[in-house]
Amino acid sequence: MIVTMNDQIPGREIAETLGIARGNIVRARFVGRDFVAGLRNLVGGEVSEYTRLLEETRDEAFGRMVTDAEKMGADAIVTFRFSTSTIMEGTSEILAYGTAVKLK
Repeated sequence: MIVTMNDQIPGREIAETLGIARGNIVRARFVGRDFVAGLRNLVGGEVSEYTRLLEETRDEAFGRMVTDAEKMGADAIVTFRFSTSTIMEGTSEILAYGTAVKLK
């Protein structure tokens, strides 16, 4: 599956637009990670526990988007983006989305 943030794929022609492909996930923090992150907050620096959590969450949302596009019969996803939002205290949603297309 070709995935790009551009609206075109160099050297390829889009034959058909199939619709919006999306994948989302909502993740909550948990006590163990919060405790370690709180300690790290006291001394400063990167909170690697949350960095890993968000990286894993983005990867999963991305995979779900690709699966959604495959179900539509897409060859590629153009105009790919990530979006984030807070659902409630301690939870975040990561949404991966783009336009599923068929290539000539």
